Amino acid sequence: MRSSLAPGVWLLRAFSRDSWYRGFILLLTFLIYTCYHMARKPISVVKSRLHLNCSELVGPGNGTHSLNDTTWCSWAPFDKDNYKELLGAVDNAFLVAYAVGMFISGIFGERLPLRYYLSAGMLLSGLFTALLGLAYFWDLHVLWYFVLIQICNGFVQTTGWPSVVTCVGNWFGKGKRGLIMGVWNSHTSVGNILGSLIAGVWVNGQWGLSFIVPGVVTAAMGVVTFLFLIEYPEDVDCTPPQHHAGPDEQDDPEDPGSGPSTNRESGLETAARCSKEPCPEPAAISFLAALRIPGVVEFSLCLLFAKLVSYTFLYWLPLYIFNVAHFSAKEAGDLSTLFDVGGILGGIAAGLISDYINGRATTCCIMLILAAPMMFLYNCVGQSGVTSSVVMLVACGALVNGPYSLITTAVSADLGTHQSLKGNAKALSTVTAIIDGTGSIGAALGPLLAGLIAPTGWNNVFYMLVSADVLACLLLCRLVYKEVLAWRASLSSSRGSSLALTHPR
Repeated sequence: MRSSLAPGVWLLRAFSRDSWYRGFILLLTFLIYTCYHMARKPISVVKSRLHLNCSELVGPGNGTHSLNDTTWCSWAPFDKDNYKELLGAVDNAFLVAYAVGMFISGIFGERLPLRYYLSAGMLLSGLFTALLGLAYFWDLHVLWYFVLIQICNGFVQTTGWPSVVTCVGNWFGKGKRGLIMGVWNSHTSVGNILGSLIAGVWVNGQWGLSFIVPGVVTAAMGVVTFLFLIEYPEDVDCTPPQHHAGPDEQDDPEDPGSGPSTNRESGLETAARCSKEPCPEPAAISFLAALRIPGVVEFSLCLLFAKLVSYTFLYWLPLYIFNVAHFSAKEAGDLSTLFDVGGILGGIAAGLISDYINGRATTCCIMLILAAPMMFLYNCVGQSGVTSSVVMLVACGALVNGPYSLITTAVSADLGTHQSLKGNAKALSTVTAIIDGTGSIGAALGPLLAGLIAPTGWNNVFYMLVSADVLACLLLCRLVYKEVLAWRASLSSSRGSSLALTHPR
């Protein structure tokens, strides 16, 4: 008698060939961007090691420093009183280069094969990250070296985001995009957590390894990307997703061919035709044309302020915990990972809620409104005990990174496949680059302002963060109003249909 089919085989057969490929691409792009963020995180952990209060440490026996010298164990040139400004300049070198490069990266991302573009970007990112760590072993103490490497790293890191969002957008339609991308976007926080934990292993000793190890891992992932990344479903004979119009993309009443059914039929006809004969590649969209897509400008400016808040936490939270709560450098780095744990939960929650209520802008606005008082409370009472610090760090991470996650993933993909583009997915990389590039301006401003304001007191830094959070919320008011009107119209339509069924003529 033949035995029944093994349960594992039943599980394998439960998913189609297309589903397995989509799952593989989702996992691969997740790991790719995890490495990108892992490579940029160590600098925030190592900061507290570059400038220390050495008065409690036993000095070297050669008597090369005076008894009143409290910075002999620090790493020049960060051993001076203006070390916060110098560390802010190092951060800003990366972030300004990243912001400028992002606008250019989207243009290249549309015109070059993503597999080559991503692979080269990861190899170079790994190289420049490792070069930061080699400053320790080469005994380099000049500011220009750190700034130059950070500028180069900022430019090559821009290869990542437009490319992975474009790749995922090519494989997934709009159905449950908010939830799928909310889960997928946890790579940002996972990368930050891994970067913090890896850097924490060596931060109190040979801190150069805190950069070299993530750099080597990132470069290795670049090789894996070159070997396995699949840009389009059609490349492996899978069915491409159909990008249907969303609730915020109203059909044009003057265009009889703009309805959802027409879009679906034309998409199926195109897919069928392309399977039999080669189809011409759609033309890449211009920068100005991408700006004219409804919602791009509002979400871009909102992300500017949201990312300002998120990246200030990313680069300065370990030092804040080190200074205010008086933990060691490793403990401060480990504790700061709770902010990213909250970011994972917030990104998933934002995607799930926005799918359920059909309102991306409203979801972002509500989370931003809640984030402002939570940041204020964390600064006031967050360091009073370990429990309160843990709870508030997770809550702040969820509310700050939730909108940031939603805008950079589901919103970017929605706008990059907007109905006005008539199915031209070539816009996805440019739209993603515009939104994230504008956000990166805020990411550059946040740590810079924090470095300038921190000497006047950490309270002032948090006032700046709360103000930026409020501005991000205000920029979404018009889009929230449009979503509310759409809900009312949908509710009225459903009530009218119910009445018609209850009282037929």
